[in-house]
Parts: sequence; structure tokens; C-alpha cells
Amino acid sequence: MKERYHVSGMTCSACSAHVEKAVNKLAGMEKASVNLLTETMEVVYEEGILGAGQIIGAVEKAGYGAELIGDGRRTENRKANDREARGRRESGTTDRGGLQGKAKEEAKAMRRRLGISIGFLLPLMYVAMYHMYYEWFGIPIPRFVLETMHGNENAMTFAMTQFILLLPILYMNRKFFAVGFKTLAHLSPNMDSLIALGASAAIGYGIFAMYRISYGLGHGDMTLVQQYSHDLYFESAGMILTLITVGKYLESRSKGKTSAAITKLMDLSPKTAILLTEEGQEVEIPTEELMAGDIFLVKPGTLIPVDGIVIEGNSSVDEAAITGESVPVEKHAGEKVVSATMNKAGFLKCRAQRVGEDTTLSQIIRLVEEASASKAPIAQLADKVAGIFVPVVIGIALLTLCVWLLAGAGGEFAISTAIAVLVISCPCALGLATPVAIMVGTGVGAGAGILIKSGEALQRAREVDTVVMDKTGTITAGKLIVMEASVYVPDMWVNNLVKIAAALEKKSEHPLAEAVVEYAASMKISIPEVKEFQAVFGRGVEGILAEDIPAALDRKDQGVKAGTRFFVGNLPFMEENGIVVDPMAMQGIHRLADEGMTPLLIAKEGCFLGMIGVADQIKATSQKAIRKLKEMGIHVVMLTGDNKRTAEAVRKRLEIEEVVAEVLPQDKEKKISGLKAAGHKVAMIGDGINDAPALAAADVGMAIGAGTDVALESADIILMKSDLQDAVTAIRLSRAVIRNIKQNLFWAFFYNAIGIPLAAGLWYPMFGVKLNPMFGAAAMSLSSIFVVGNALRLRGFSRDFGHKEDKRDTADTMELSGGEAVSRVTETKAAKEATRITEGACVTEITMSPERKADMEKIMKIEGMMCAHCTGRVQKALEAVEGVGSVVMNLEEKTALVGLTSEASDEALTAAVTDAGYEVKEIIAK
Repeated sequence: MKERYHVSGMTCSACSAHVEKAVNKLAGMEKASVNLLTETMEVVYEEGILGAGQIIGAVEKAGYGAELIGDGRRTENRKANDREARGRRESGTTDRGGLQGKAKEEAKAMRRRLGISIGFLLPLMYVAMYHMYYEWFGIPIPRFVLETMHGNENAMTFAMTQFILLLPILYMNRKFFAVGFKTLAHLSPNMDSLIALGASAAIGYGIFAMYRISYGLGHGDMTLVQQYSHDLYFESAGMILTLITVGKYLESRSKGKTSAAITKLMDLSPKTAILLTEEGQEVEIPTEELMAGDIFLVKPGTLIPVDGIVIEGNSSVDEAAITGESVPVEKHAGEKVVSATMNKAGFLKCRAQRVGEDTTLSQIIRLVEEASASKAPIAQLADKVAGIFVPVVIGIALLTLCVWLLAGAGGEFAISTAIAVLVISCPCALGLATPVAIMVGTGVGAGAGILIKSGEALQRAREVDTVVMDKTGTITAGKLIVMEASVYVPDMWVNNLVKIAAALEKKSEHPLAEAVVEYAASMKISIPEVKEFQAVFGRGVEGILAEDIPAALDRKDQGVKAGTRFFVGNLPFMEENGIVVDPMAMQGIHRLADEGMTPLLIAKEGCFLGMIGVADQIKATSQKAIRKLKEMGIHVVMLTGDNKRTAEAVRKRLEIEEVVAEVLPQDKEKKISGLKAAGHKVAMIGDGINDAPALAAADVGMAIGAGTDVALESADIILMKSDLQDAVTAIRLSRAVIRNIKQNLFWAFFYNAIGIPLAAGLWYPMFGVKLNPMFGAAAMSLSSIFVVGNALRLRGFSRDFGHKEDKRDTADTMELSGGEAVSRVTETKAAKEATRITEGACVTEITMSPERKADMEKIMKIEGMMCAHCTGRVQKALEAVEGVGSVVMNLEEKTALVGLTSEASDEALTAAVTDAGYEVKEIIAK
């Protein structure tokens, strides 16, 4: 059983350590983890042996308060659960809203407490030190002060005035004493105990001094009166309490900023929704009243209230708030919509699917909250130190007092050093070092569409030296598209070849068929009807054309007559139907396979016509991400169930170091386990159910956001945008967060290691350096503020990859070796089509899809080109490289746009330019 509790009364890491220790002692408790920053406790226990009442009782016995957050269970009756949640909202007792309300009330009380404390401290300091202000700053001393407080005869008035001014400060800060002595009585002292002991020692000594002054005045001992009138320490007690309160106030404001990401996410949720009733009426209701199955409407410019599915309408939806992707996504009937995303243009009618705490937004908030409340292993040392820190400090203070008294120092000196030890020691900095950095880091990640489930995952991601990734859906888009179409007969236009293939494939349900039909539609190619359609499993399809395809005279195309039988399928299918594929076509088939495409062959009775290359398109950002991982010193491995030829083609194109092909789901898990056994820290990136075992086995599992629920549950980090670059960002972010935590821990330990000996007067005999308790209190407050401020620097974390995308539209010329005639290749936004024609060769025409063409372009940045002669030399050198089809030079930008007809390595291109006498600065794959 897993539950979360809000724990009240904690002020430092010693408190969280004591609560954690008390709860972990309970029988049946598997794990209890307390987070000081979020004031929450996560527990995992055996249901039936232990219950919430016992857990709360253990916390209260330790001297703190506890309150269960939510019920931790899922009810099977969803509507009953929704009504229960609605009732809690109407009564104002929602978990997050209630805690936010408490936080606001506490902040208001803190401001009032601080204001009154400062209001009485200023006159207290003036009365106590008016003579110093006159000597240092020339501030005149009012007459009534001179008449009533100056001189030995007014010593008691002087002391009583300070004591009276101190009383409101003591009252406003009574919490330090109430909590401090309460925890001390429970033998679990915390920071409040140190403050209470320090302030009480100062006040006690001041009251003792008042009695001594009274004795001196009564017995005429003016020397005794003068001695103790300068040793009252009331101003020190007031300053200590006020400075600590100032520190707490600034710390709480800074901590509020660390949770800004969660607050922003919560603010995204729309407050109302438009419900379409069964009678067809539109009713505006609170979003929390929507239930699964309800029909709701989303008007242009409004937020989508819950997760659902579009049943009517078309629109573009801005999903930046959830995924971080700035480009709006088109939505139509059957598409899913997500809560808190913005409907930009059209009108949508949707059916609610996930409501209340089950919406994507609520789950993101829950993940971020849980990650913020979790602990990283690096915090274990700080937790252990915090658990014994306060008792050790009290011991050091008592030892300091005794040593100085035995050494012959005066009681005032000994008490002053002991008080300084108590108030300078800061367990807060130790307690805050880890959670503030984790909270800010996970918030930054959430803002970038990267959901990190725990602090442990964040730390493990930093240690990753090997990234294993699935191909389909991770490196690639997970959707087959037509990359290339080629005709091998002289009297047919390539568009008519596609038209024939689409006509047959339209009746097939194979993924390859869907790709061909979609390609035809995107090229605005009309699809004719076929009759006598037959599908042969594992081979292909055949059918008779039911209508004529007109001739395209400008393309030397003779058209196709109705009644012709056509075949579309693989090579065995062609052979079974007596169709001979000549050697040149076989070379084309092998070339497509070598480049990672599946050849789809098209023929008519007795004659091979051409082929279409279909492939799973590589995502535009995958190559950049893989390159960046390699630059970070991370070994990249690709796992795929595809055949070795396809896998090798992807490996070459993306320059991946290691590929394992033809693997089953269990083989992926074995590969991960093998790498871990070899001593590697492994991250696995995947998206499907078949990746779940590997995701769970890896040190860090990263799931693509568009993947299955099983994959998302198995992962430690979720990449909402389905972008491999976010995996790089997650690793960089983890490194930044852990580096920040180390800085915080170093400061916390360094501060106490330097401050405590200084306060104890260790350097006084040698250098005459002694710390005033007031400065110790100020230093204590500043140490916590420093730690929180350092963590807030993470909010400036940058996702910059160092390369700007080249968004220029280009017009290029490509050439196929082996012929003199060259046709133009033009690329536009509307219909980008590349056509190559060679006279006297078997291949008469090839059409490439925009994606295919983009995959075969590289931009080279070249230094040393000064004139057109230089660009001509570079162009000639590059055109001589095997696989290069076109080169477009740009002297002004010092670049070469290289179009490839087949694979050409960066090394070969660089060598060609270097041999020509120029220097290649960078090569970017478009």
C-alpha cells in the first residue's frame, strides 16, 4: 500500500530525519521517505498489518502533525469516485487546494510575525546600544534616554526597558520555544531546539544580570552595577529570533519559487466546461463535474477541460503546455485531445474519456509532485548527518561553555561562545541541499515536456554511459511512407505507376498498402477502380484495371487500357507469376534494401514496370540527438526487430556505433542485462509493449510519450514530445541537478565546518577572533538562503543544441550518372517532387518523396572560399564523390548543399574538400 501524508511542524532536516525514523520503526512499514521542502511523507506498507491511524500516531508521538493526502486507492466505480472528488472540491477540501490555502495562511502569518518582530527590535537595539550609535554614527541621544537610562543609577530602568521591548518579540516567535522544547522532551531535538536554547540562555543570563544590578544598587556596589548593565544580552536574544525569522521568511519565498512549475501546471486547468446534455442543451459547469462519457464542446480560443476524443469538428490545437511543442496539431474526428491544451481555430465536439485525477494534466502534476517529494541517493549522507547533528551541536555548546569556564574566562565570555555555537549551526542547509534542486530540476523538465518520476531516476540518468534505443517509433516515426518510386519501362510516367499501385493497394489492409495510398493522395493522384482483386498472404496483390488511365503525352506516356491485369508485391510474387526482373532492376531492389527501404514491385502480365521504396521515416531530430549523445561520451546502441540489412542502413545513415537486429522482446532485456553486467550504466529508450521489459531492466528507462501505457508505466522518465533530443536534455538536466546538489552539500558542510569552530572561540587564543551570537544568527539564516538561491539557478537551464535548423526552400539540380540528359529537380512547400531521367539506361524515371529527398541532403560549412573560382573547385571535387547527385554552392554563407543519390560518408565529403585545398568546419544533415 502506498500513501502520501502532509507533515506539519518540521523546520529542519533533523525534524524530517526524526519523523522518518519514527515511522520506519512501525511493524509492516516497508519504506517511509520524508521531504522537508514539500512537507510530505511517502510511505509503502503492508495493508492489513498497518493503517493510516497508526502512521499518524507515530508522527504525532515524535512531536509533529500528519494528515493523509487523498485516499491512495482507486475505486472501481469511476462515477462514484468522481462525485466524491466533486464533493471534496465543493467543500473546499481538495488535497492540493487545501495545502495551497494552508501555505498562503502560513505566509501571511509569517509576514505579520516578521513585521512586529522588526518593529520592536529597532527600539530595543537603540536602547541597548544608543551610546555606540552616537560614537559611530553621530546619532544624537534623546534627552529622556539620558535622563532615564544613562548612568549607573538608572541601570534597572535601562534593563527593564530592554526586557519589556523583548517580550513582544518573544511572544511573536514563541513557536521556536514551543516546538524546540517539545522535540527536546521527545529526545529528538531540531533546529528550533538550538534557537530556543540559545535565546533562552541569553534571556536567562539577562534576567540573572537584572538581579545582580538590583543587588548592586541596594548595596551601593556601582562597579557590580556597571559590569552587569553591559552584559544583559536581551538585544542578542531579540536579534537572534528576528534574524532567524527574516531567514525563514526569505527561505519560504525562495522555496515558493522552486514549486513555480507545479503552480503553473495547476493554473493551466480550465475552471469550467461546456456540457452538451442529452436534450441538446449547452450548460456551463465546473470542470470537475464532467464525467467519463459526457459530451462536451470546445469553442475556438478556449482550453480543453479533460482528456477525450473528437467526435465532430476540425481544428488545430496548441499542445505546448503539455508537450512543449510550439507547432499546433491538427485534430479531427477520431483524434484524441488532452486537457489544458488550447483550441486555436475550429469548433470541436468531444466525448470525455479521462476526468478528474485521471486527466493527463493531473497525472503530470502528480508525477512532478512525487518526483519533487522523492529523495536521490546522494541525499543519504546529509540525512544521516542531520539525524545526529542537533544533539552533537548541543554537546559542542556545553563543551565550549565548560572549557572556557575551566580556562578561566569570564561567565559572560563562556556563555556568549556557547550561545554562538547554538545559533550558528544550521541543519537547514543540509536538509534543503537536495530537495530544492530536485524540485527545481523536475519542474524545469516538466516545462520542457520531460517528466522525471523520481529523484533516484534523476541521479541515475547522470551516470549513464550507454544509451540503448529501439528503432521503430523511437528513432523513426513508426509510420511507413513512400520514399521513392522508379519506372523501368520507357513508355510510362511515374505518376501512373503510383496510380496503378494505389488502385490495387486501396483494397488491401497491409501497412505497405496504406503508405502507397496515402502517398498517392498527397500527390493528388486519382485512384482508379480495379476488379477481380486478390490478396496472396506474404506475397502481394493482383487485380484487373476497371477503367482506362489516359496517356500523359508531355511525359512520353502511352496510358493504360482497362482490362489489364497488374501485380504488386515482393520478388517471389513476381517470380510465381512468371515476371522476369532484369539485372538492372535487381540492382535497384538491392539498393533500396541497403538504404533501409522495403521494395514494392509493380508489374503487368509478362512485364516488369517498376518499384516503390517504402520505409519508416527517420525523425528529423534523431540524427542530431545521436550526434549529441556521442559528443557527451555516451555509447549508442540500436535494438530492432528489423532485418540486418535495414538495421545496417539506419546505422550508416545515423552513424550509430552498434546495432543489434532481429531481436525479440526478451532479447532486448538480455542485451540490457549484459551491458549492466559489463559495468555500464544503461539508459533504454523505447515506446512499445515489447520495450517494457528492457525499460524496466535498464538503470534508467525513458519512454516516448506517444508510446503505450505499459511502456510509460515501466519507464523512469517520460519524453512527452516523442523527440530523442529530449533524452539528451534529460541527461544534461540530470547532470546539472546533481552538480547543483553537490555544490549545495559542499556549502552546507563547509559552512558548519568553519562556522562552529569560529563560534566556539577556537581561533580566539591565536587571533583574538570571537563571534558575536547576533552575527551567528545572521550567518545561519544566510546559509539556507544561499542553498535555495543556488538551486534556483537551475531555472535558467538551456536546451540549446548549438545548431539552428536550415529553413530555406531550395531549388536544386540532380544528375544520374550514365547519361547526358539532365532534368530539373524543384522543391516547393506545396508539392515537392524530384525527377531524374537518363537516356539509354533501364531506369527512365524516379520520383522521390520530400522526406526521402530531405534524408539525402547535407549542408557543408567550408572555410577558405573567396571567389567563384573557389566555389567551382569545391563543387567539382564534391561532384566526383560517389553517391553525390548535386552540389549547390553559396559563397556568401560559405556553404555547399550536397544532394545524395546514395550513401556518402561525412569522411569522404570532407576528404574531397580538403584535397581541393579548403577546410570543412561542419556537416549538418538536413
